[in-house]
Amino acid sequence: MTENKEAQDRPQKRQERTGVVVSAKTPKTVVVQVVRLFQHKLYRKTIRRTTAFMAHDELGARNGDRVRIVESRPLSRRKRWRVAEIVERSAESMLDAKGA
Repeated sequence: MTENKEAQDRPQKRQERTGVVVSAKTPKTVVVQVVRLFQHKLYRKTIRRTTAFMAHDELGARNGDRVRIVESRPLSRRKRWRVAEIVERSAESMLDAKGA
């Protein structure tokens, strides 16, 4: 009983990933492409794998922006991540902001 109580008291570390926004068409939602590198077990070749995450966006990220996403509670059927910060703006989004 005390073990459960202790586990509930301490906050769990949420996963973080950094990726590039590939789609920002829907309101308050962006699709972030995250690249991970790992070595093949047998051949030791470095392999690049990409994963697309749908993330909740309150910060206004645009296509090409590099963002940091953090794991969160389920927000919809496919959204389990939220944008924590915009690490780097893309050149295209900076031009769009100046023109608007």
